[in-house]
Amino acid sequence: MTIIGERRAVPTDAERLAGLQRMKRVAVGLLLAAAVVFAVSFALQDEIPWLAFVRAASEGAMVGAVADWFAVTALFRHPLGIPIPHTAIIPRRKDEIGASLGAFVENEFLSDEVVLGKLRSIGIGRRLGEWLATPEHAERLTAETAVAGRSILALLGDDDVEDVIDKLARRHLFEPEWSPAIGRIGTRLVAAGQHRAAIDVVLEKADGWLAAHPESFGNMVSARLPKWVPSFVGGLVDDRAYREVLAFVRSVREDPGHPLREAIDGWLTELTDDLQHDPAMIARVEQLKADLLESPRVREFAGEAWASIKATLETALADPGSDLRAGLRQALIEIGTRLTTDDELSAKVDEWVTDAAAYLVRSYRHEIAGVITETVERWDPRETTEKLELQVGRDLQFIRINGTVVGALAGLAIFTVASGVHALAG
Repeated sequence: MTIIGERRAVPTDAERLAGLQRMKRVAVGLLLAAAVVFAVSFALQDEIPWLAFVRAASEGAMVGAVADWFAVTALFRHPLGIPIPHTAIIPRRKDEIGASLGAFVENEFLSDEVVLGKLRSIGIGRRLGEWLATPEHAERLTAETAVAGRSILALLGDDDVEDVIDKLARRHLFEPEWSPAIGRIGTRLVAAGQHRAAIDVVLEKADGWLAAHPESFGNMVSARLPKWVPSFVGGLVDDRAYREVLAFVRSVREDPGHPLREAIDGWLTELTDDLQHDPAMIARVEQLKADLLESPRVREFAGEAWASIKATLETALADPGSDLRAGLRQALIEIGTRLTTDDELSAKVDEWVTDAAAYLVRSYRHEIAGVITETVERWDPRETTEKLELQVGRDLQFIRINGTVVGALAGLAIFTVASGVHALAG
């Protein structure tokens, strides 16, 4: 048996075929039994008068059995292969049956009332939430999503993706003017004093480097003195210059109001203003942008960026313990929990799904039902007959069995009434 929805057992085709053949044997067996009884009772009814009633019953049984065999057989094929009119109904009217079945499904099963009524009664949001909130289900969905994601990555052509990245970069990064945007951002940073942290970092690094490398100053100053100046004087000058530079850097670093800091603030303010309003500055920045745009490094950057992203995603999707899959799994559980506890959100999901289903049903119900019609039209008449007989043939055999029984009772009743009338008349 095949289980559908864990509710109802549906027989397989093999089971249906076995049941059909079994019921055919029963129906034929009853017909043969009635024929044997008829033959015996007919031969002995003169010697044993009451056998006339048995003969009448068996005769009626045979008539009923043959009549119903003809009726059932006529649905699927010509009885005994004889092309009797109005037989082999299903193979002859296959296309009409398919069209009628498609129309029936379209009007009765895909109507707004049926589909939307069922969806509203289910409570999709809450059921989905309960399913997702179960860690095993969330893990299963995460694993299936990872497999789908890896398949998509494998299907994507690297050159195509690089082209997209390159085009997006050119459109969104290079087409707009850089200078005014940089100037506006710079103005906000300077006004907020956020540039001072960068200046402090530069001064700190300079102080540390000078303190750690006094020898690097070397003869930087003395090398520029006249040659007649004694060498020891040059050494004193170098040492003095080193200590002055170190002291200056430390004073700037320690004094927030140092004139150099104020000068830097003023220079940055002027620079950010020029970036926004000075045509010459704007043109220079645009030229730098154009030079960068023409550089092959832009295309190389697109390729490197995609290769890095793709490798990272493939690794994360393949690893069940990766942060990506763990985050996705946790997100699904949280969504499920919210759907089960937040009635408003659950109602919104129900509404979204119902609206989407309503749109699909209204837009494509004819096409969906058309699948049935087209499928039946493509079936071979013999194949159609076999499929339908397999589905309902077993039940139709009960018509033959019932016909045999009813025919026997009718034959007996008719003979009994006729005998009674004859006896009264005599």
